[in-house]
Amino acid sequence: MENTTVSVGNEVASNCATDGASVERNFARKSLLRRLSNRVLHALCRSLPGSGSLRVILHRLRGVQVGKGVFIGDDVYIENEYPEAVEIHEGASLTLRCVIVAHTRGPGRVVIEKNAYVGAGCIIVASANRTLTIGEGAVISAGCVINSSVPKYKLFACERGKVVAEVTRPLPLCAEYMDFVKGLRPIRNDKSDRQTRPGVDD
Repeated sequence: MENTTVSVGNEVASNCATDGASVERNFARKSLLRRLSNRVLHALCRSLPGSGSLRVILHRLRGVQVGKGVFIGDDVYIENEYPEAVEIHEGASLTLRCVIVAHTRGPGRVVIEKNAYVGAGCIIVASANRTLTIGEGAVISAGCVINSSVPKYKLFACERGKVVAEVTRPLPLCAEYMDFVKGLRPIRNDKSDRQTRPGVDD
């Protein structure tokens, strides 16, 4: 595997992907004023209306690369420290309370390609010096955690929740947590599967 380099605005990080050697970083630090203004704009993006207009404009001012026809839902979090490390291509949709993190001990890059759809509550996290891509036309189901690239025109879904125990002692505000735990009665996997997938084995 060849050496990889990720350039983020004036910031450059390089590493050797073959043997996990120490990463050499050369980051240009942002001024305090720039960092403060970025956070103010980000807060406005998350709360103001305008999913296809005002929010898009504000994120562009932050440094996010946003194409035409992009939808940005309510309370979407797009990389606070390195907004320039995020690309959102034409026609992509980021729905309610998605989170995009484009750095882990240094900037990576997140690319949301044309007409991709990211469902509500998804978390997308890129590692330092790596590009994570949500491919063109890909669809990410609600609540997924993404830490590697998703191929184009694929549906990505996480495992559905399932029943794991019978509750014999509910957990209202006045209850003790340990009493709740002691009252749990484990349910066999085959029974919980039948309850979460009605009709599959009927």
